Amino acid sequence: REKDDKYKSWMPKFLMAKEDKDQRKSSDNVERNIFKVKKNNAEKSKMMEKEEKIFRETFMYDKEINVINTVTAECSVPSKRRVDLPVTAGEQLDVIDVTEGNAVICRNSGGRYGYVLVEHLNFR
Repeated sequence: REKDDKYKSWMPKFLMAKEDKDQRKSSDNVERNIFKVKKNNAEKSKMMEKEEKIFRETFMYDKEINVINTVTAECSVPSKRRVDLPVTAGEQLDVIDVTEGNAVICRNSGGRYGYVLVEHLNFR
């Protein structure tokens, strides 16, 4: 009888092996999705490089791009000129350079650059 109990407990585990194979197939799909994300990151980095090139040409900026500070936009502001960066309330921005006057050059999460007035930013 004891031997029969051992075999009974072992049999369901044996039958579950097919389910494990199904789970492996689904995990293969997850791995494939990871590769798609990496592809999207590559596309995003190309987009960032393109935006940086446009920024350097538009602003005639030849210095190295360093993030001075990270700020939050207090209110939404549409861009009035091509060089202005449109921001939405609560958006995180990287301050790249301080200019003369009341504007700073910022970069948003999408990689776009532009001027933002200091009065629209929260430096906390």
